[in-house]
Amino acid sequence: MSSAFRARLSVVRDTTRTQLWPFPTLAVVLAVAAGVVLPLVDARIDDSFPVSAALFSGGADAARTVLSSIAGSLITVTSLTFSLTVVTLQLASSQFSPRLLRTFTRDRFVHLTLALFLATFTYALTVLRSVRNDTGGSAEFVPRLSVTVAFVLAVAGVLGLVVFLSHLARQVRVETMVRAVHDDARSTAALLLDERTPDAPAPPRPPIPPPGAVPLLAHDSGFLVRVDGSVLLDAAAGTGAVVLLDRHPGTFVVAGTPIGLAWPLDPLRPLDDDARDRLARCAAAAVTTGYERTAAQDVGFGLRQLTDVVNKSLSPGINDPTTAVHALGHSAALLCELAGRELGPRLLRDDDGCTRVVLTRPTLADLVDLAIAQPRRYGATDPAVLSRIAVLLRELAWCVPTGQHAVVVDQLGRLRATVAAQGFDDHENRELAELGEAVEQALHGRWTSGADAH
Repeated sequence: MSSAFRARLSVVRDTTRTQLWPFPTLAVVLAVAAGVVLPLVDARIDDSFPVSAALFSGGADAARTVLSSIAGSLITVTSLTFSLTVVTLQLASSQFSPRLLRTFTRDRFVHLTLALFLATFTYALTVLRSVRNDTGGSAEFVPRLSVTVAFVLAVAGVLGLVVFLSHLARQVRVETMVRAVHDDARSTAALLLDERTPDAPAPPRPPIPPPGAVPLLAHDSGFLVRVDGSVLLDAAAGTGAVVLLDRHPGTFVVAGTPIGLAWPLDPLRPLDDDARDRLARCAAAAVTTGYERTAAQDVGFGLRQLTDVVNKSLSPGINDPTTAVHALGHSAALLCELAGRELGPRLLRDDDGCTRVVLTRPTLADLVDLAIAQPRRYGATDPAVLSRIAVLLRELAWCVPTGQHAVVVDQLGRLRATVAAQGFDDHENRELAELGEAVEQALHGRWTSGADAH
């Protein structure tokens, strides 16, 4: 399976998983089919059926009562489930971050629970229409197997409600949410980024656009969700061009503004009008925009969500620095994992080994700044938050390759400037200074004991 196909499949899977309707809709369709087919099976079985003694044994009126009760109760339970889900979404949005709503809407347990409730309701109504009394010349018909299946589904729905409430109580915890964000970000990184090998040579520098390069314009406004590099590569190779896409998934693009540049590989053979038109069409086809960011190809989306949790926790209306410290711990773990992968621009080459397409991706410096800059500013007056940021830099210093030490050194200098601007007492200043020294020691491969966040 090619990487391009996996990337497209990831986008489709992510889009489907964040919708609440596919599983319940499929369950309703299957329930209608079962409600039509099973009564036909009932009409062909008799007391010789192997488990006939365990089937429903009441009459038509009793069957109607059972099915009506199941349908009425299940639609009420479904309404309750939707209400609890909406309340949870509102709580997560106001207490932590609006970006965390995708974590709930893609929860498979919520999808399956709603599917079970709606399927049971639909199935009971569908079977109810086949129950007949012995009136008007027609013989009484009680679909015993069908009513028994409805009873089993109702019991499963009650158990599902109990488990759903327990699941919802666990999911609303901030520890569960940030862990889910961390896991999604790791999956995205594993799909899109190759692991960095210690002995690998430095990646080649991307080509620099010459003066007069042709701008490639965005056709739609929105967040850049997906970039199909294979389409750009084919177009660039077919027109003798080099394409640089300077916007990466996760950034917001505006229709009619440049998202990249194209220029001829051979400076002596400029691009004609047909080549420019083809590149413009292929660039539009290769870029997919959406109304919200997704984790499908957005390497920094997980860090963005974690940083939002930190920022929200440090706001005056919430004032929960402990949650901020915990979320920074997940940011540190994610940054250390990303430091072991190939970040920065991705170069696509043709069959002759010539660089044809340059796809911009976040660098380690971009991701570290995303995780630290705002928490450092909003938590500037809290020594515990600044201490955790220092520990994050220390952990990152231990993991980054030598060529990336400047990223940690730059952030450490900015952290020290923030500390110096505050009016901390001598004890707090001393502890923060010791943590800064521990970061420098980690850059040199030495791990001193006793330095930690509070």
